[in-house]
Amino acid sequence: MTEDPRATGPRATTGPRAPADSRTADPSRTESRTAVPLDPSLAPPGTRAFRDAGGIPADRWRADQDGETLVPTHCCFCGVQCGMYLRVDRGGKVFGVEPRNHDINRMRLCPKGINAYQQVNHPDRLTAPLMRRSRDEDFREVSWDEALDFTVSEIRRIQQSHGNDAFGLLGGASLFSEKTYLVGKFARVALKSRHIDYNGRLCMVSAAGANKLAFGIDRAGNPFSDILLTDCLLIAGSNVGECFPVMTQYVWGARDRGTILIVVDPRETAIARTADIHVALRPGTDSAFFNSVLHVVVEEGLTDEAYLAAHATGWEEVKAKVAEYPPARAAEICGVPAEQIVQVARAFARAPKAMAWHARGIEHHSQGVENCLSVINLCTATGHLGRPGAGYGTLTGQGNGQGGREHGQKADLLPGGRSIMNEEHRRQICEIWGIEESELPPAGTSMMEMVWQMQRREIRGLIGICNNPFVSLPNYAVVKEGYDATEFHAQLDFFLSETAANAHVVLPVTTWAEDEGVMANAEARVVKHNKAQDPPPGVRTDTWVMCELARRLGAGDKFAFPDSRTVFDELRIASAGTVNDYYGITYERLEETGGIVWPCPSTDHPGTPRLFEDGRTYHPDGKIHLQVVEWHSPMDPYDDEHPMSLTTGRTVAHFLSGNQTRRLGALVEQTPRPWAEIHPSHGFRNGEPVRVVTRRGSEVFPALVTEAIRPDTVFVPYHWPVPTAANALTIDALDPRSKIPEYKVCACRIEHAEKIDEVPAPPVAPGHVAYPETQVSRTDPLPPTSPQGRGTSERG
Repeated sequence: MTEDPRATGPRATTGPRAPADSRTADPSRTESRTAVPLDPSLAPPGTRAFRDAGGIPADRWRADQDGETLVPTHCCFCGVQCGMYLRVDRGGKVFGVEPRNHDINRMRLCPKGINAYQQVNHPDRLTAPLMRRSRDEDFREVSWDEALDFTVSEIRRIQQSHGNDAFGLLGGASLFSEKTYLVGKFARVALKSRHIDYNGRLCMVSAAGANKLAFGIDRAGNPFSDILLTDCLLIAGSNVGECFPVMTQYVWGARDRGTILIVVDPRETAIARTADIHVALRPGTDSAFFNSVLHVVVEEGLTDEAYLAAHATGWEEVKAKVAEYPPARAAEICGVPAEQIVQVARAFARAPKAMAWHARGIEHHSQGVENCLSVINLCTATGHLGRPGAGYGTLTGQGNGQGGREHGQKADLLPGGRSIMNEEHRRQICEIWGIEESELPPAGTSMMEMVWQMQRREIRGLIGICNNPFVSLPNYAVVKEGYDATEFHAQLDFFLSETAANAHVVLPVTTWAEDEGVMANAEARVVKHNKAQDPPPGVRTDTWVMCELARRLGAGDKFAFPDSRTVFDELRIASAGTVNDYYGITYERLEETGGIVWPCPSTDHPGTPRLFEDGRTYHPDGKIHLQVVEWHSPMDPYDDEHPMSLTTGRTVAHFLSGNQTRRLGALVEQTPRPWAEIHPSHGFRNGEPVRVVTRRGSEVFPALVTEAIRPDTVFVPYHWPVPTAANALTIDALDPRSKIPEYKVCACRIEHAEKIDEVPAPPVAPGHVAYPETQVSRTDPLPPTSPQGRGTSERG
């Protein structure tokens, strides 16, 4: 290909926006603004009224402060990727945020999005490299040269003594795609190690595995806007109202036009409370439930046999298996009424258009891939795929959870979603990277498996980028032991995370607002983040750090990237012709359009918002490859000592390991600590100490007593470190295919306790103290003032 990746027209610029007053605006422009539906070609009944109500005046408002600039960008947090403006003062500093009238969010931001800007110039920011030669020493601030020289000398020492694979790298799915591309290339070309994985392993890999098996492509099949067109919406294992708050606008829009809502979740979440059908199944029984739903669909003649005959393989085998899951059997397994299984089957199959979306609730299991496949089997058997309002999607947890796994930082993948085990794929990438095929390492192991290898001293050195395993990985005691066993550990971050505080070297890098790059949201829509301010003195971009380390390791000629744009140029070329084709996506096009959904093979291609419209998948035969699913019980067995299920999840105020959100005052005040959500039948009062005990240990939380959870289930949010870490209790069992941990179910019991465990302050650099204004609420012994679900006792 000879096309210049940047030869697509003038680059859009960012600068002060002209003030506009709604009282003097051109009426014709006002009229044009009020007629933009979410899907430009379709406006179903009620959609336009839903979309435009209350949104237009705010959209037309512009800051009129002298010297202020509004920089268009996107939120750094979840996979919705809401558009926003960062407010920049005349000194070039970010000082606020405004919602943006982007197609994704239409002026809406959640609590995290509203407060995200505060991390940019936060007092806790790391602004100088930290270093110590032993974990027995205290950190000291050093120069970049000293920190990088020490890092490179340790890499060389370990690899010369124990082989290249004795050093590993763990990336992150909140990085821009340009950086995730560099992470994978750096591990394989500069480190020459097979040991590379990322924290998206804890998020989307079960869905990815199921999608690849069934469809030959790893992404959602439909855009968010299709939710507005569906007649039946099934949401499984997703607390949309708290984990993806702005996405609820699509759910409410669908409900406004009469869409039936089905929610499958052990907890009566905010979204479940409004559902027509809430299936409060026992944790760890999802595939048994969906097999039984499909059983009813078959028995009642509601399958789309013409669609199956034309577009699917493996149907007879799937049909034979689901015959073993009549509602009576599944009701016993799942702990739900058999009649409810029949009700779900009829609602979904009889709907003219139905959609299913799911998230971590059915993916964080030792049978996560099977759970996802059971949903795909249901959608396929009923013909609900590849049409407006009919399809299947997975909700991404991290901002770049989709893009973060597409371009090479996953253990088994190369850029463009290529398989590292495929000889032709390896040859293609080696040609682009300018290395011999023999130099490209084989597939590595998953994130949790790498920790086990660190325990066994098979991996002796590690670099971590944009992750915090001390909070996010299961079975904390094992994780701590693994990291402590490493001879050298470096971590890149902009705050001192719990994991970084255990390292030998900490390198201060930029926030999302101090660099530019792209992310792919849960729709696979690639969006452009723009730089709003320069980083503080002493801070470098992740790109600079990786390129500089590569140069010092002797691979600088392969990492001559001055900025994100040049990395993206190579990424585009590396993805060309693959299923994950970004070649037609340019920075200029993204700034002009607001986002393009891949695959996009050429610069005149519009992108592919909806898959399978022609009835073909991305398998060579164009068919959906249905897979037989057999339910099995969770890996942590129940007994008299551990008769209940512990399940974990997120809360609206915090994000993942909390390294960012536990420092922002409004979010800490909203949700200062974790709690144990339990049913009133256990005899606790709100706020009383309740000890949650698993085979890994025990912790004491305040009780949040609510009828919105099953009596046999306990819920604890996971954003906090020990001694209040949910993941000190969870099991490190893995799905055998996706290698995702089984966060969503482990055996436990609850007991009365005397004292609630205290929430620690976030780590800070030497000479700093935890920013007091954001930490005062941590001492509050009670659960949040706005409990999730229907509380049965008052606070106080």
